[in-house]
Amino acid sequence: MVSLELFRRHIRPRHQRFVDLARAYEIPVMMHSCGSSSWAYDDFIEMGITIIDTLQPEAKNMEPAYLKATYGDRLAFHGCMSTGGPVANGTVPETVAATRLLLETMMPGGGYAFSPTHMLQDNSPTANVIAMYETVHRYGHY
Repeated sequence: MVSLELFRRHIRPRHQRFVDLARAYEIPVMMHSCGSSSWAYDDFIEMGITIIDTLQPEAKNMEPAYLKATYGDRLAFHGCMSTGGPVANGTVPETVAATRLLLETMMPGGGYAFSPTHMLQDNSPTANVIAMYETVHRYGHY
């Protein structure tokens, strides 16, 4: 929906003012973006953005392993637990496995805060939601 050229010409300059203001006060800057947004991450890094939210793993070039390998030494991440995957449509064991895999992929080296990609919807079975957060509580720290 937004090309890199359009982002650089119209959006980046407007966002840069806010990033610069936050950095002037030594406040870290988090950028929220939906869908496939890794195409702009090099620009985000140049701008001084240090944290990316929400990370939709189904979108192009947004797989957790790709993000961590490509940007994990330069950005922190918040999100990446699909709200359309096992937590919504799977079993408790599938939810636990997906949560553990996400943690094992994103946690090494630091720079990761677990979160669903978006608000959990009412189609997510309560047992899966509880299993997801219990898994994070059990395995989501060093």
